[in-house]
Amino acid sequence: MGLNSLTIKEASKKLKKGEITSVELTKACLKRIKDVDGKVKALLTVCEDEALNEAEMADKQRKKGKKGDLLGIPYIAKDNIMTKEVRTTAASKILDNYIAPYDATIIKKLKKAGAVLLGKANLDEFAHGASTENSAYGTTHNPWDLTRVPGGSSGGSAAAVASDMCVFALGTDTGGSIRHPASFCGVVGTKPTYGRASRFGLIAMTSSTDVPGPITKTVEDTAIVLKTIAGQDRNDATTPDKAVPDYLGSFKKSLKGQKIGIPREFFSKGLDKNVKETVEEAIEKIKDLGAEIINISLPHTKYGVAVYYIITPSEISSNLARFDGIRYGHSASTTSPSTFAKASADKPAPLLPLGLARDRRKERGEKDEVKTLMDVYMKSRGEGFGPEAKRRIMLGTYALSAGYFDAYYLQAQKVRTIIIEEFDEVLSQVDCILTPTTSTIAFKIGEQIDDPLAMYLEDIFVTGASLAGLPAISIPAGFAKGMPVGLQLIGQRFGEQTIFNVANTYEQATSWHTKKPKL
Repeated sequence: MGLNSLTIKEASKKLKKGEITSVELTKACLKRIKDVDGKVKALLTVCEDEALNEAEMADKQRKKGKKGDLLGIPYIAKDNIMTKEVRTTAASKILDNYIAPYDATIIKKLKKAGAVLLGKANLDEFAHGASTENSAYGTTHNPWDLTRVPGGSSGGSAAAVASDMCVFALGTDTGGSIRHPASFCGVVGTKPTYGRASRFGLIAMTSSTDVPGPITKTVEDTAIVLKTIAGQDRNDATTPDKAVPDYLGSFKKSLKGQKIGIPREFFSKGLDKNVKETVEEAIEKIKDLGAEIINISLPHTKYGVAVYYIITPSEISSNLARFDGIRYGHSASTTSPSTFAKASADKPAPLLPLGLARDRRKERGEKDEVKTLMDVYMKSRGEGFGPEAKRRIMLGTYALSAGYFDAYYLQAQKVRTIIIEEFDEVLSQVDCILTPTTSTIAFKIGEQIDDPLAMYLEDIFVTGASLAGLPAISIPAGFAKGMPVGLQLIGQRFGEQTIFNVANTYEQATSWHTKKPKL
C-alpha cells in the first residue's frame, strides 16, 4: 500500500514518529495524480511546486517542535473555494484563469494547521448539479466504474479521495453536494450544521444553505478536519460564537441507549431495490450494535426538492449577478471572447475601451456585437455561463419576479419552515435520523444529462437536512451491482458529535470503508 493510501490518522502517526516525511507523502500523492487522473479527471489545477514547498516547510516546522494532526497532510480543495494566488474557476469559463486574491477562511485554518494543498478539484459549474457533468472542463469519472458519474457537485473531491490522490479533500454542500458524491464514490462526506464552518471565501451558490465540509476515508478523519475548519469567523455573520468540541476525543464506543429514527418516507417508491436492501442490512447491523431503531415519519420532506429548486435558483440569480464582465473574469469587451482576465483585490481585471475592443474585432474580421454596457453584460454572461447556470438564473429570476414572488418564493419559504419544524420535532424524540443517501447507485455518464428534472431528483434524500440547516454525514454501507451505497445520518443542530459516534461505531464494525477501486 502506497503512502497516498493512508488515512489522516495513519499518516499523522507515521509523521510524528519520523517514519515518513511530509515531502515523501506529498510526492506519493502527486505521483498517484499523474498515474490515474488522466482517467478519473478529478482535478482542474495541480499545485506541484507549491505543494512540495509547503511539505518541506511542514517538515521543518515539525523538527522545530510544531505539532498537529494535519501538519504535513496533503489535501485537495473543491475549485469553488478561494485559494490565494491559485487558479479558482468554479468550473466555469466565466472564471477561467481567475487567480484568487485571498484564501477562504477554511483554507487559512488549514494553512495554519500545516496542511498541504495539492490542487483544485472539478465540480459542476458553480456547484450546480449532481453528476459533475456540468463542468465547463469536462466530466469527472467515478473511480469504481469509469463509465459512471462520481455524483455532484463535489464529484472531483470525492473521486480524488476514493482513488487515493490525496489524504482528504474539501467540498461544499448546498443541497447534498458533499453527501451525494461521497455515497457514489464510497467515501465519507460530512455536511456540518449551517454556520459551523465559515462560508467566507466560497464562491456563493445558495447563501442560506451553502456549507463547506470534509470528504475523507474514515469518520475519524472527518472529525479531525472539521475540528480544524469549524468555528466563528467575523467575516461570516452566520457563524455563531459556539465552542467547537473535540469530536475525535469524545467518540463513544457503544450505541447502547442511542435512539435512531427511520423515516418511512425515505424507503418508499422511487428507492432502488438493491440500495434499499443494502441500507436495510446496515440498519440491522446498527441494531445489533445496541441502538434502538424507531420508525418515524417526515411527511413534508417529499416537498423538499420542490422547495429547494425554488429557493436555490432564486438565490443563484442574485449571487451570479456579480459576474458581469466588468470587475473580473471573462468579458466580451476584452481583446477576444477567449480572453479571460486575472484579477486581484487591488488590481481590477484589465479591460480594453469599447472602441478599441471593436477595432480589434474588426481587424480580425469579427462581427461587432458589443456596442453598449448592456451588450458587455449580456455577451459576457452568454459566453461565460454554461447551460445549467443559465437555466437556474432564469428559473430564479422568474420565481422572484413581480406577480410570481408570492406564489413561488414566499410559498417555498413557508414550506421550508414547516420542514424545519418537522425535523426539530422528530429530533427531540430520537438522537439521529438514518436514511439512504441516494436513491440509486451512480448512473452512467450521459444517462441523465438531458433530463434536468431527473437530475434534480437526485437530491431527493439530501435536500431536507440542507433546508433545515442540520448536520448530516454519508458513510459507506455496502455495494449494489458492484457500486458503492451510502448511508446518511442526520443530527440535531450542532449535533455533529452524535452522528460521528454512530457513524464511527458502524464503520469500525464493518469493512466497507476499506474497499478500494481498481484503477
